[in-house]
Amino acid sequence: MNIGSHRLLGFAFANADLLLEIAPDGGIAFAVGAAEALSGASDADLVGRGWRDFVEAGDRPMIEALFDGLEAGQRGGPVIVRLASDDGVPRAAAFSAFRLPQNKGAISCALARAAPEAAPPAGALHDRETFEQLASTLLNTARSTGAELELAMVELAGIGAARDKAAPDKRKDLETRLSGVLRAQAHGGQAATELGDDRFALVRSRGEAAEALVRRMAKLLDAGLEEKITAAANVIPMKGEADSKRAMRALRYSLDSFLREGLAGEAAENLSEVLSRAVHRTIGEVGALGEAIRERNFRLAFQPVVSLKDGGLHHYEALVRFGEDESPFPHIRMAEEMDLIEPLDLAVLEQAVTTMARDPALSLAVNVSGRTIMSPAYVKAACRLIGAHADVRGRLLFELTESAAIEDLRTADRHLQALRGEGCHICLDDFGAGAASLAYLQQLGLDVVKIDGRYIRDLQRGGREATFVKHLVKMCGELGIRTLAEMVETQETEAAVRAAGVDLAQGFRYGAASEIPAPPIKAKPGRNQVRPALRA
Repeated sequence: MNIGSHRLLGFAFANADLLLEIAPDGGIAFAVGAAEALSGASDADLVGRGWRDFVEAGDRPMIEALFDGLEAGQRGGPVIVRLASDDGVPRAAAFSAFRLPQNKGAISCALARAAPEAAPPAGALHDRETFEQLASTLLNTARSTGAELELAMVELAGIGAARDKAAPDKRKDLETRLSGVLRAQAHGGQAATELGDDRFALVRSRGEAAEALVRRMAKLLDAGLEEKITAAANVIPMKGEADSKRAMRALRYSLDSFLREGLAGEAAENLSEVLSRAVHRTIGEVGALGEAIRERNFRLAFQPVVSLKDGGLHHYEALVRFGEDESPFPHIRMAEEMDLIEPLDLAVLEQAVTTMARDPALSLAVNVSGRTIMSPAYVKAACRLIGAHADVRGRLLFELTESAAIEDLRTADRHLQALRGEGCHICLDDFGAGAASLAYLQQLGLDVVKIDGRYIRDLQRGGREATFVKHLVKMCGELGIRTLAEMVETQETEAAVRAAGVDLAQGFRYGAASEIPAPPIKAKPGRNQVRPALRA
């Protein structure tokens, strides 16, 4: 087979297992290498096929965005893609592309074998917590390999309005295109997340100016939309912090600041500068938060949780609120980062117990972080508090949150069982959202598992979410653990979680959190009285 010099030049940039040339019409015009090992088909069989037939459907939008964003002389990738195969064997590859000016619009591609499990969920952006963990892993790897990475914070003004105005089928196409565009720019095709309010973040290789990144993204997203998409970005080189914990803290501060303030202000030169700025900015905030915890300058809001079996009120979740802010997330994140989460958890517990002591018919759930539950001092204080208010036994539930992964599950379970020994119930919060895994179900003695809202929100549509929930409910039932669905907002969602066999539900369908415990909005007649104890 005759290989032109321009092709050799195009392939010289990669140490590849398979080399392809994609013609302007999308067909594979040339293939050489380990095609059979990667796809189950020979080199000759690939020639003439469309490249889309070679890549799994969920990853095609990413490759389309990768190709469309290439200018003459520019390289894209590598990104990890799942490959379609003729024999059904799962396969993946690190996929790079290069557009040579003299190659008449054709794109040279290089593929190197990758483990299928290395590929992210097809078509999906990571949630924030998974993104932070991946970014930290990439940073640690970069230190050993010498790779240069940067954190790009991208604002796509108008994307939210375009989503809202789009018809359902057009919105789905937009979501697919958006995910593909972001993944195409991200390291490995996976280190990207949506933060909210038209704001996104991704980790990518250094070298290209931020202006070029946003110009390409705006071009790829703007086609066919009524709303004008205006892109802007800041980038922070991921260097300057040798300590992995401090680097992770700097990453989180960067994302928090971007989500709160947008792209206002000058971008930092590296992670050390990010951390220095953040610490300086939050010294006063931390002092105020510490004082609020000491002086109990916060309030509790109460959101009802109902039994799906009979529509009756089961208990309330006690949620902390500071000042006029409805969302406690920034304060809780700060408490975790500045080692204030344990005193905050204890202060909330004390206030909840005091509230329950005044109303013997009230059952409450309080949050306890993964960091706090590892503290013997917290467990002793909690047991002492419950012992002094024996009437709260059977009415108090601890929700173990996933704000931090629990590394020592044996110690955590010992502490949880001490609380159960005081007559309290234990719930694992937001299962499926982040750190928690089946190991938590295996090693922790639990009474309730709360299913993360992202699975509940789309449950009625079927698909993976429905399968996940149904299997989880069945498994929990066999273990004697009840299940609780959060973010139940509509009658259709309620019907779906009931059909899936979920025991309890929480969400706006039954009422928002209020300063005074109120009966569920949709509770059946005669079912609005609070039970004196949490029912088994």
